[in-house]
Amino acid sequence: MVRLRSPQVLGFGFGEKRMKKKSWVRWPDSLFDNLKSKIQNPKWVGIFAIAFTFISGGAVALAQQPKKVARICYLGSTVSGTENSMKQFRERLREIGYVEGQNVIIDYRYWEGKVERLPELAGEFVRLNCDVILTIGAEGAQAAKNATKTIPVVMAFGEDAVKLGIVADLARPGGNITGMTSISAEIYGKRLELLKETVPKLARAAFLWSPTTLGAADIVKETEAVARFLRVGLQSLEVKGPDDIEGAFRAATKGRADGFIAGAGGFLSFHRKRIVDLAEKNRLPAMYSTVAYVDAGGLMTYGEDRSEMYRRAAEIVDKILKGTKPADIPVERPKKFDLVINLKAAKQIGFTVPLEVLARASRIIR
Repeated sequence: MVRLRSPQVLGFGFGEKRMKKKSWVRWPDSLFDNLKSKIQNPKWVGIFAIAFTFISGGAVALAQQPKKVARICYLGSTVSGTENSMKQFRERLREIGYVEGQNVIIDYRYWEGKVERLPELAGEFVRLNCDVILTIGAEGAQAAKNATKTIPVVMAFGEDAVKLGIVADLARPGGNITGMTSISAEIYGKRLELLKETVPKLARAAFLWSPTTLGAADIVKETEAVARFLRVGLQSLEVKGPDDIEGAFRAATKGRADGFIAGAGGFLSFHRKRIVDLAEKNRLPAMYSTVAYVDAGGLMTYGEDRSEMYRRAAEIVDKILKGTKPADIPVERPKKFDLVINLKAAKQIGFTVPLEVLARASRIIR
């Protein structure tokens, strides 16, 4: 049988009298009386009022605290050259659930053919503390890489990302950069092949390129190898500045070029209207690097579907904003390629595009 010990022996300090119910009731009553007297004191009334305000106000603020607004910073080459692609990017963001001005803000900067401006613009994005930097072209991606090692960078498009050292590997890019890239040697070889099919008697093609485009000199060499296989002479036309463009076309005419290829890069893209006009003036069937040239009056282009790449870039940006690290997102290559032909431009130079080439076109401008 267990014998219970008295409260005094247990050390609670309660005597027999203090264990009575009356004493237990009196203790909270005295506490209430003390609290009541303090509430009646104006000084304590103010303290309680302030405390209540902080508690209730904090609860309301916590309930009404807005969600974080993501800031995407776009480093583009030209406004008009990427307008349609960015439209696709914003459209895909909306489909995912982002609404500009509500849960996402997009800042735009364009270097407009002046590669020397890139470090300044990329640095500005770093100071804005962007959540993600979106780039177009290898030049923009390289500038963003030089500017930050912490802010995630997504390439909407960029040539030869591995070869140029922008990322370590397609499957495991490492660092803070991921996105979309292409292999220029494959693209330019195909462009020259299509130009020869379009101009069956093509014996000599002029290749316009700018050293401001990363890896451009290597692209020329790789295209020369394809030209030898196709038994087409390739005339290299390097332009270092706007003043060199017209002289390059004079050299092409003097060299008896039968066709013309425009290289990639923001510098040439910025001057695309002038390039298109000079190709028409010299009656040269021309193959361009992007559809922006064809929309500006150029004859034809073969290349990646940039609109699709920008939509995919939006999905990658979404992953990053939701916590995935760029280093864990493989760099992707485009899956869709388009051949776009402008029959109005063909008519302007008195040229007939073969039916078999037209049959392969993704889009024809009539």
